[in-house]
Amino acid sequence: MKANITFVFWMVLLASWTQCLGAANGFEKETIKSLADRVRDFQKSQGTRPVDTVNYVLGTQTIGVKYTFTKSTGLVETAQRIHEMGSNILKISISSRYTDQYGLAKHDGIQSLVDLVNKEPSLKTVLDMPFAYYHLWVYPFAHDAAAWRDGLSEKERDEAYKEIYDLAMYLLETYRGTGKTFLMGHWEGDWLLHAYYDRKQDPVPQAIKGMIDWLNVRQKAIEDAKRQMGATDVHLYHYTEVNLVQKGMQGGKCVVNDVLPYTAVDYVSYSSYDTINPHKGNTREALRGALDYIESKLPSKAGIRGKRVFIGEYGFPLTLAKTPQKQDLYSRDVCAVALEWGCPFVLYWELYCNEKTEAGYRGFWLINDKNEKQPFYYTLQSYHSGMKQFVRAYRDEHGRLPEDDEFREKAIEMLRQGAGPAPDKHK
Repeated sequence: MKANITFVFWMVLLASWTQCLGAANGFEKETIKSLADRVRDFQKSQGTRPVDTVNYVLGTQTIGVKYTFTKSTGLVETAQRIHEMGSNILKISISSRYTDQYGLAKHDGIQSLVDLVNKEPSLKTVLDMPFAYYHLWVYPFAHDAAAWRDGLSEKERDEAYKEIYDLAMYLLETYRGTGKTFLMGHWEGDWLLHAYYDRKQDPVPQAIKGMIDWLNVRQKAIEDAKRQMGATDVHLYHYTEVNLVQKGMQGGKCVVNDVLPYTAVDYVSYSSYDTINPHKGNTREALRGALDYIESKLPSKAGIRGKRVFIGEYGFPLTLAKTPQKQDLYSRDVCAVALEWGCPFVLYWELYCNEKTEAGYRGFWLINDKNEKQPFYYTLQSYHSGMKQFVRAYRDEHGRLPEDDEFREKAIEMLRQGAGPAPDKHK
């Protein structure tokens, strides 16, 4: 950042000097104008420079920020700390709930998804940061997130299509040249589908049909935008998220059984607590079985390489894990299994804990409410540092990036090594 400021300072100084010299020697005003334009172009380009597009698979998220430690907004602070940890993956929420999720000021001029990412300074800052992979919970402003439960009306269909299409076009155009990837999805679909969050009740046919239509119109909006924009180095995908897979494996009605097979989604995210919690520390058989089951229900799709099922949420709050050390152990187990299976992303819930009871925070965190980094934070930090060194060394030696299986073998080895000694907890 210091180098950027220095460049701008010298460009402005040069422009001023040229203006004075031009007055004496008859320089054309266009010369001064072109220098000023170069300064503006430089400033504008900071969010549209190419990023490191190697997918390091493991990442985290920031949604529902409840505490902060700096003068930055909760969204900017947490995104910066995720980047400082070494990750090039970020998961955030984009919806009309931006004031609740991140404590951002309400803006009357923000009436749509495009308004939000274009006009809200914190969201614009975070999208301009050098992350390569953005996972976005995306809900149009025009209607409630689960308005489709009683069937998706034509009005709701048109509203959903327009806001998703406009956002897709904005991202494809704004971040052209960066190589960034955006995955638009939503929070746990089974809780959207099941009334009152009751897993014992079966969703009604009207809600199932409404969710299928909702997902497919979102998918169409994204595909239409990509078709309209043409070839670009910005990648854009759509996913649904499932969270009652164990119910599905027992034959119950849920997203994986009754919605997913009738959609054209690019990816499926798995919020995996129903599988990992009963098997904490030894998830291999159960988690692989769940991932296999999801994959068996996902319609095939041309043009996407590798596995299309990823873990959108996993984690072990201290109320369950009991100690930070076990929290780290259980989390590394999930990561190793998911890497071995081939998940393209494995996202920990989350950087700062968003769940607080009368007894205090539940402990879904990498950094607690006292600004203390937890053991699994250091595991992820060490992992990212080590994997980046591995990728650089491999590229220097072989003149190419490692193949997926080579990367994953090294990644699992890195996880088994653990984090090593923790640095000072407040740094």
